Amino acid sequence: MEKDQSRQRPEQKAALGDMGNENSILDDLQTLEIHHWYKKFMSECPSGQLTEHEFKHFFGLRGLDPEANKYIEQMFHTFDMNKDGYIDFMEYVAALSLILKGKMEQKLRWYFKLYDVDGNGCIDRGELLNIIRVRRNI
Repeated sequence: MEKDQSRQRPEQKAALGDMGNENSILDDLQTLEIHHWYKKFMSECPSGQLTEHEFKHFFGLRGLDPEANKYIEQMFHTFDMNKDGYIDFMEYVAALSLILKGKMEQKLRWYFKLYDVDGNGCIDRGELLNIIRVRRNI
C-alpha cells in the first residue's frame, strides 16, 4: 500500500489529506476492501472519473427537488478535492473511508465544509436554514 501511495500525484495526496485525514484513514483499510471498492467504482464508472450526473445515478439520487439537488451538488464538490469536475477513484476511496471509518472529528470537519456552501469559514443563517429544508426533503 505504501508503494502505491508514493506514486500518487501531488493533488491525489492533497485530496486525501484535505478531507480531514490527518493520519490517513487509508492506512487502516484492508486490501480486499479497496479491491471491492475499485471493482464497484470501475463497473459503474469505466472511465475512472465520476461526473456529477453519474454520482447522482450511482447513489440513486435522481428526481430530487431543487433544494435537495443543490445539497447533493455541494456534496459532490466536497468529494472532488482537486476541483477538476470529476471524482476519481482516490477521491472516492477517501470519501468512503471518511464516511465509513473516519473519526468523529474528521467527519465533523467534512460536514462543516459541506454545509459552508460559500466557503467563508462560517455557517450563516441562510446556510443553516438550507440544511434544515434539504434534510427534510431527502
